[in-house]
Amino acid sequence: MQIRNAQVGTGENLLAIAILPPLMSRNGRVALIVAALVVAVLAFVIASPGNDDEGGGQAAQTTTQAETGGDETTPAETDSEPAGPPEPEVTRIRVRGGEVVGGPADITVQNGDVVHIVVAADAPDDIHLHGYDIEKPAAPGQPARFRVEADIEGSFEMESHVAEDAGRDPLIARLNVEPR
Repeated sequence: MQIRNAQVGTGENLLAIAILPPLMSRNGRVALIVAALVVAVLAFVIASPGNDDEGGGQAAQTTTQAETGGDETTPAETDSEPAGPPEPEVTRIRVRGGEVVGGPADITVQNGDVVHIVVAADAPDDIHLHGYDIEKPAAPGQPARFRVEADIEGSFEMESHVAEDAGRDPLIARLNVEPR
């Protein structure tokens, strides 16, 4: 504890007790606070989940399946328990300025497959998948997310209601469900 004499305006001497003397300068404290804020923002950005609008610049990504011939097995398949069915890939579609970037997507699946489609738009829109009669809103930063069990065979159009109302081509994607 530090004790020092202090002069008051009337000339009297008072004892002042400084319990916690400053350990660093004012500029040092400001720099420490700024550094803490930068660390907090970086931690938030790193910990936050990815955005579905991130498509790596691809307009539409469709599911593809690779088949291998023969009865070949890899060591990984024999050493571990068989995994469940693979998670279906997500088809990402971006609508910019009322137009589908890269043109309408062509999605082909087999009856019984689960289809994931995410439609990101730069303006508010309503996206409708005909045949399954599912309609979802899309807005900047809030893409329309479709998860559909493809249990109806045929060809089904996904359309933008805003484009349709404006007299433009509303086609965003075509979902083709083939028999198994």
